[in-house]
Amino acid sequence: MSAPTISVALCTHNGASYVREQVESILRQSRPVGEIVLSDDASTDDTVAIVEEAVAGSGVDLVVLRNSPALGVVANFEQATAACTGDLIALCDQDDVWRADKLQELLGVIAQGALLVHSDARLVDENLVALPDTLLDSLEATPGERRELVDGRSFDTFLRRNLVTGATVLFRASLLESARPFPPSWIHDEWLAVIAATVGSTRLSGLPLIDYRQHGGNQIGAQKPTLGYKIGKLLEARSDRNASLVARATVLVERLESLGADARHLDLARRKLAHDTFRQKLPRVRVLRLPGIVGAVLAGRYSRFSRGIRDAARDLLQPAD
Repeated sequence: MSAPTISVALCTHNGASYVREQVESILRQSRPVGEIVLSDDASTDDTVAIVEEAVAGSGVDLVVLRNSPALGVVANFEQATAACTGDLIALCDQDDVWRADKLQELLGVIAQGALLVHSDARLVDENLVALPDTLLDSLEATPGERRELVDGRSFDTFLRRNLVTGATVLFRASLLESARPFPPSWIHDEWLAVIAATVGSTRLSGLPLIDYRQHGGNQIGAQKPTLGYKIGKLLEARSDRNASLVARATVLVERLESLGADARHLDLARRKLAHDTFRQKLPRVRVLRLPGIVGAVLAGRYSRFSRGIRDAARDLLQPAD
């Protein structure tokens, strides 16, 4: 049986500062890739030329897609993945550095039958100096959540929140048949993850397989929330966020229905939508929210479909708009 081919979906936007290091780390993989699909979102610097120069002579096929005007992060990754021809697709940002054994390690995990696999990451600064926390530490992933991700029981986790970061992801190209089109209300990595968990399974490698660079220009980064940040979240206006949660849950239910998802996944997605709709419709006056919130906490809905007491406190304390 022949080894699966691997494509890399590399999305860029004005990434000249770091993209060479990213591409060179791809080319150093102990398990070589066959193709890099570069989808560039209207860069005005030398990003594309740097990638072309780095890949030249490597034996890796390079496909270049140039967007003008820019598509945005989600649509850009959808375009890049759709253009990939490999059996497996690795998502790739423009500013990280992959460990040389990243793909080899993830291949061992995906061989267990998962549709999508992902890993932890080492957080580093712009000079690749290690920061105190790993990616999953910065996301405050609990031991229980990590067990669910490792064991392939991730759908329940993803209903509460996303813990999959695209730069660490490898997935089977067949997943795109269920995941496309990507809805604009979801980030590409979390959407791929929740659909993979519905129609198949996902698995986590707890190893930090990339250096996930944090700098002032990150489009989507990772940083452990401070106490001040958490308090600020409790006190920010709630209307836009809750409308977004309902829109996202609605899209998920509709997609699962169209895919003919099994009864358990569809029931949980519908209950998630009902919970988010309940949160959106809480009274404007804080004290009037209390009975409903307490009832939902006691019924287990906050722990099942959101982040437990943290989100219950947010719903109680946030101003209406």
